[in-house]
Amino acid sequence: MSSEEIAIEARDLSKAYFIYDSPADRLKQAVMPRLRGLLLPLLRAIGRGRGERRYFREHWALRALDFEVRRGETVGIIGRNGSGKSTLLQIVCGTLTPSTGEAQVRGRVAALLELGSGFNPEYTGRENVYLNASVLGLTREETEARMDSILAFADIGDFIDQPVKTYSSGMAMRLAFAVIAHVDADILIIDEALAVGDAYFQQKCFRWLHKFRENGTILFCGHDMAAVVGLCDHAIWLDKGELRMKGPAKQVAEAYSSFIAVAAMGLKDDQVKLLEGPVDANPQAPGEGWQPIPPSSEFGSGLARITHVRLSDADGRQPMLLHGGEELLLEVRIEASATIDRCVAGFTLKDRLGQPTLSGNMQDAALFNDFRMEAGAVGEARMRFVLPHLASGPYMFALAFASGTQDQHVQHHWVHEALAVTVQNPRNYGSNIVAPLTEAALVARDPLAGG
Repeated sequence: MSSEEIAIEARDLSKAYFIYDSPADRLKQAVMPRLRGLLLPLLRAIGRGRGERRYFREHWALRALDFEVRRGETVGIIGRNGSGKSTLLQIVCGTLTPSTGEAQVRGRVAALLELGSGFNPEYTGRENVYLNASVLGLTREETEARMDSILAFADIGDFIDQPVKTYSSGMAMRLAFAVIAHVDADILIIDEALAVGDAYFQQKCFRWLHKFRENGTILFCGHDMAAVVGLCDHAIWLDKGELRMKGPAKQVAEAYSSFIAVAAMGLKDDQVKLLEGPVDANPQAPGEGWQPIPPSSEFGSGLARITHVRLSDADGRQPMLLHGGEELLLEVRIEASATIDRCVAGFTLKDRLGQPTLSGNMQDAALFNDFRMEAGAVGEARMRFVLPHLASGPYMFALAFASGTQDQHVQHHWVHEALAVTVQNPRNYGSNIVAPLTEAALVARDPLAGG
């Protein structure tokens, strides 16, 4: 790959911070090495010239990262708080210097990092537009020519001439995003700032981002996996400053979601599994229409395992093509290796991008029934539902088997890609779900008739 095709290139990128236990230690670290340098000949003469005491501890926010972002790609940066995401973005922006390695950035960068960064709270919104735009490379004349468009995008009315310190977080984000949307950037970096906006403005921003990504490069940092999967081509998962995984956004987001679910349940990290070979299925097929679980990203306690799945229509047939509106029966075959009380099976139907579209589980029924599996038992969970009128395209069922309640439960086995289906909906009007009308009427009155 030629360098012209690469927008961002990181090689052995690391960043360390010095942690001091007290202000006195910070002062000692500033003074003692220099004093030691002056006294070193004397110290060597008396046999104490070896070693040097440090008054700080090192915290490595990033360690030896290597990755590339091609021009025109949108890459998600995901990970828990404190994993090094913001540090990485600041290094790419040039506002932070790495301890080792380098990050080469080719093109004009516009960044929306910490909310309000780049704004002077004492200045008015209009004055901050000029200030922020100049930092991002626009001349005053260029900013004046685009001011009307910037103000229309921000849509904060007369507050534009009020000090930014009087703004709400949502208003500050509106103004900051409006500026970066008008600076002709080649690379756009966004760090979770969109989370504070209202739904209307978030939709406006995402429409603009989808248009920008046709030609520009985006680094998008966030905790919303649906947004990462829907917007990004690839993703980078950071954990404790190290690169844990990189690859297609859907694959990385599913692995990270599994990791978070395992952590929330108090299970061990090594119970997140990314399978490379076929899942071992029961050699005795349970019957007609049952399909063994294919290779997939999975996680769970290991106390039970989903081995087969079957989808049937109201006539008991396995449909090759779905249209929407059908009554379907989803059956899941489970093998338990331990006794499990308060069992609950469930499913999530994801679109081609991996975004959840539909979900359901047996929780309501479990409130009135003690669903239980003994150790060594084989069971079949049955879930009947009506498929909504979805947009045409491929979909994938994720399956889950857990125990407990909706608020507090343990996942024994979750499979991200268990069963593929295809929907061909003749009522595809451009939305994800079509609502068939139960009534459609038009009543027109003659304006001259009165009444």
